[in-house]
Amino acid sequence: MNHTPILASAPHQAARPGTPVGLADVSRRHYSLATLRSMIATWHERIRFRWKLEQMSKDNPHLIDDIGLTRRQVEAEIAKPFWQR
Repeated sequence: MNHTPILASAPHQAARPGTPVGLADVSRRHYSLATLRSMIATWHERIRFRWKLEQMSKDNPHLIDDIGLTRRQVEAEIAKPFWQR
């Protein structure tokens, strides 16, 4: 009988204590420099887009209706962190 703890060998176990389980796999990935640059560029684009959307909702709220979004959708998009789609 094997007495190895089951959780110790689980692939979803956190890499470091306190690391959320979903992030454990991400922290072990290796990315190329080109991939990292692409990720950072995407994050910057999301920041710019959300900033512009916020400005539009403040300065010209009627334009939000024109692009087919509700106020609640705009607020939800603005509230997202830059790494989230």
